[in-house]
Amino acid sequence: MSKNHQTLRKKTVFHTHLFFRRFPALPYILKWLCISIIVGALVGTASAGFLQSLEWATHFRENHLWMIALLPIAGFLIGLMYYYWGKEVEAGNNLLIDNIHDPKRIIPFKMAPFVYLGTIATHLFGGSAGREGTALQMAGAIADQLSKPFRLDRNERKTLIIAAIAAGFGSVFGTPLAGAVFGLEVFLIGRIRYNAIFPAFASAILADWATNLWKVKHTHYHIDFIPKLEFLPILYSILAGIAFGICAAAFSRIIHWAGSIFKSKITYPPLRPVAGGIIVALAVFAMGTTRYIGLGVPVILESFEKQLPLYDFALKMIFTIVTLSAGFKGGEVTPLFFIGATLGSSLSLFIPLPFGLLAGMGFVAVFAGATNTPLACMLMGIELFGAECGVYVAIACVVSYLLSGHNSIYTRQKIGEAKNRRYESQQDRSISDFL
Repeated sequence: MSKNHQTLRKKTVFHTHLFFRRFPALPYILKWLCISIIVGALVGTASAGFLQSLEWATHFRENHLWMIALLPIAGFLIGLMYYYWGKEVEAGNNLLIDNIHDPKRIIPFKMAPFVYLGTIATHLFGGSAGREGTALQMAGAIADQLSKPFRLDRNERKTLIIAAIAAGFGSVFGTPLAGAVFGLEVFLIGRIRYNAIFPAFASAILADWATNLWKVKHTHYHIDFIPKLEFLPILYSILAGIAFGICAAAFSRIIHWAGSIFKSKITYPPLRPVAGGIIVALAVFAMGTTRYIGLGVPVILESFEKQLPLYDFALKMIFTIVTLSAGFKGGEVTPLFFIGATLGSSLSLFIPLPFGLLAGMGFVAVFAGATNTPLACMLMGIELFGAECGVYVAIACVVSYLLSGHNSIYTRQKIGEAKNRRYESQQDRSISDFL
């Protein structure tokens, strides 16, 4: 090598070193942009396929209602699948949260097909469940397989799972901003992991884009009238938020209690969803309606269009608690949207706010209280309903979050910052310690 070449090489190395000293975040950004592109493409595609399958299952069931009678058999098969081949992934979303707190071995990839099959079967045969749990678990299982190829250490794996949760949530609901904040907020109550903010937002936005490229349509909601921001509407929003917080706490408490009842009374796990399936199927045929099973999106849309009766939210809560606590697969979030929206719509009987606005507030506020993610829910409200309702949505979410106490549908959430001084000594404890 000539002297000129050596001099040129030294200058190049020097300038490169100087460049990265001036912009120290650039290697981090490039690395996580690359990972986020892969996560976004894979998770967005998986969400698109899942949403299409879910739409097909719902349509097929509604045109062949006799299939609901087979719900106990479907439950038995789901129970057998998890009992004999899926014990290590049965914890679902709690397994993802555990791996953010303390990463251990790579999440088994089979979590994705197991929860996909279990959720489609639950919806096809008439269970009351959601889709967020499935989307998050599929995303986490897919994304964590990148840990070895990219040689990620423990802290980087935490970031990867957060990004996966953000991508799964953002793509399945079409709310990338809410998805990103949800991933940052969900595992530790009262704190946000800011060192994962770029991967979370990048993955959520790219996953939502990928889902849209597959031409998957998300549900659109509309609030007809939003009152001027004044003292009385704000006071009414606080009152509504209190009702939403109590509802969220009740749902979280009862679903865990019902799960413990099924476990204590039925020792062989595959038989638990059989019992739950019998209860749900008999209730559907006795009532003569499928209004309270599946996702319930038509009823959610209805809650924005007219004032609904008080019993709608209570019946959906019962159907969902029996379905999920018995061991069927799916998420709790879309049922929580149903419960919150119908509760809000019915509250217009007592609270002088437009039923559409109350439905939108309940839609996100009950979810905020049941998952302890108020910031994500505020953003979700703005993304779904528009910025005009932002203040009302924020009030409802914050009040619901505070009033719901240390309850959650995710038992492995930890307390980062206590909601009040009474619980300050219990920081870093899991929600499961309070149940």
